[in-house]
Amino acid sequence: MIKHYFIFLCCTWLNYSHAIFCQNKAPNIVFIMSDDHAYQAISAYGHNLNNTPNIDRIANEGALFQKSFVTNSICAPSRAVMLTGKHSFVNGKIDNRNAFDWNQDNFAKTLQKQEYTTALIGKIHLKGRPQGFDYTNVLPGQGQYYNPDFIENGKKKNYPGYVTTITTDIALNWLQNKRNPNKPFCLIYNQKAPHRTWMPEEKYFHLFDDTRFPIPDNFFDDYKGRAAAAAHEMGIYEHMSVVYDLKMLDKEGEIKAKYRKSAQKMYNRMSEAQQKKWDTYYDPIIKKFKEDKLEGEALALWKYQRYMQDYLSTIQSVDDGVGEILDYLDRNGLTENTIVVYTSDQGFYLGEHGWFDKRFMYEESFRTPLLMRYPKEIKAGTVVDALVQNIDYAPTLLDYANANSSESLQGLSFRDLVKGVDSGWRNAIYYTYYEYPGGHHVKRHYGIRTNRYKLIHFYHDIDSWELYDLEKDPSEMHNRYGDKAYFSIQKNMHKELEALRTQYGDSDAMNQKLLKLKKKK
Repeated sequence: MIKHYFIFLCCTWLNYSHAIFCQNKAPNIVFIMSDDHAYQAISAYGHNLNNTPNIDRIANEGALFQKSFVTNSICAPSRAVMLTGKHSFVNGKIDNRNAFDWNQDNFAKTLQKQEYTTALIGKIHLKGRPQGFDYTNVLPGQGQYYNPDFIENGKKKNYPGYVTTITTDIALNWLQNKRNPNKPFCLIYNQKAPHRTWMPEEKYFHLFDDTRFPIPDNFFDDYKGRAAAAAHEMGIYEHMSVVYDLKMLDKEGEIKAKYRKSAQKMYNRMSEAQQKKWDTYYDPIIKKFKEDKLEGEALALWKYQRYMQDYLSTIQSVDDGVGEILDYLDRNGLTENTIVVYTSDQGFYLGEHGWFDKRFMYEESFRTPLLMRYPKEIKAGTVVDALVQNIDYAPTLLDYANANSSESLQGLSFRDLVKGVDSGWRNAIYYTYYEYPGGHHVKRHYGIRTNRYKLIHFYHDIDSWELYDLEKDPSEMHNRYGDKAYFSIQKNMHKELEALRTQYGDSDAMNQKLLKLKKKK
């Protein structure tokens, strides 16, 4: 009897000890970032364009952020912000051209000091040897969709196949065979897709053949009262190449369009077998396109439908990869103690204002998807409606890891926020964009967004202000700057804008300094 009681006490103590150990154990982190993935193209956000069941699973089993934004809507700067938790004008990566200083702090370096094993896999788009990672296998620059090159721990290698699948396989291989199983891990797993030029995987060529996508209400926007928007070069009709972007690379060379040589190079990367499948799908589309000889509005609408089919098809492969990662965590008993984050480096236009691409502070490119799962703390089905930004990722993940954050971090941890704790969260966010002169002709600008209003200043070779009432005008079609009815709101927004610029260390003088640095480069 005493023996049995002793065994009972031992088992109880062991179970209790195990529970305390699991409770205090540092969480694993899987941070997933795709490229140019619009929130409209994730079915959890309810826009009904496509179906992403695996990405949705993160929200269904965790949290969906309704007001997640970037600080600078362009690829490399957004990734620099993600790593450093600092605005572009502080971390130094203001556009896609200038260098990134890998010697500065990033959250992966801090996690290494906390005895995490770390890996960076896929697209990072920041030149130089990544620091803060025990293992790296990254795409050079933008990477290629078919038969891509990767740089594994500094050594360039070619991988036959499709980039999204390959990136997932490398990530799974690291999780299964290369990480230190005795340490908590942080995996940054970044997909190239759905970045331009939206080349689908073979199995998804026909996915949207029978789909007719609804045309956005402002597809034929006239940009009245918005001088910077009118100066753009990102229109689907005017600027999207039917050859480079929409795959109308006819063998006869009869279709004349921009970037034909670049399109041919991408096609030439494919193996003979890949080209055969590609031609089987695209050649009939090319033939019909040449026969129809579309012009004007008919051509604009055709380009929109073709764009949506290709863009959304590439996302389906991304969703497959997310499912494989989640399944791996389940099979290996890692789900409960692993934070999973899904986001994109920025949002993207899917025909709104007649556009593709990003860059502007308007909602579709400013706002980015953010979904997060951590069963230990985040209740399934949580919806977060507060204003968060990508400067918040680093401090949040470090908070979960119980790591000391650098004082230079400009973001905030939203750990309490996602648990539903009223933490006196911010009521406004700040944005900057610098890559002008440059592709797509988007003017330099900075601005502030609150829950209801947005104030933007376009500058450099233009001096134009825009004010939007997002409650009454969610599509940002009516610039209210100078409108007497909005005088007091405009005044208050200016006041808040200057307060945020002071808080983060930005100013007109800073812009001039950055301009001089760009000219030197």
